[in-house]
Amino acid sequence: MRQVKHLLESKGGQFYAIAPEAPVLEAIKHMAERRVGALLVMRGERLVGIVSERDYARKVILQGRSSAQTRVEEIMSSPALTIGPDTDVFDCMRLCTDSRIRHLPVVEGEQVVGVISIGDLVKAVIDAQAEQIDQLQRYITS
Repeated sequence: MRQVKHLLESKGGQFYAIAPEAPVLEAIKHMAERRVGALLVMRGERLVGIVSERDYARKVILQGRSSAQTRVEEIMSSPALTIGPDTDVFDCMRLCTDSRIRHLPVVEGEQVVGVISIGDLVKAVIDAQAEQIDQLQRYITS
């Protein structure tokens, strides 16, 4: 099965981040503008957590807090679960499922090199299965 580094090669290593001191309202605006469900929370080049729409819903909206007054660091998930570029796609799927998360920062050494979402993983699995089916059909008909 493919590894995370192969997904990043086709997807690219672009990721979106926000400072921990930023207001949650700013984080939500960034997610909406970029059409993503989570942002990495970074202090300079260092990953300190991850903030998602789920964090917002559960830790701001349901608790009646102010999006403008609450800081990202107050609601972020920390430490963020991370994976390396050599991690297998199925291991990532298992981690997402077991941990009930949808985004995995990819870290090499101490540096963030990208983010993989559950959607990226599902697509990779579907592509691999389609390729395997195609190979089996060619084998059967030959």
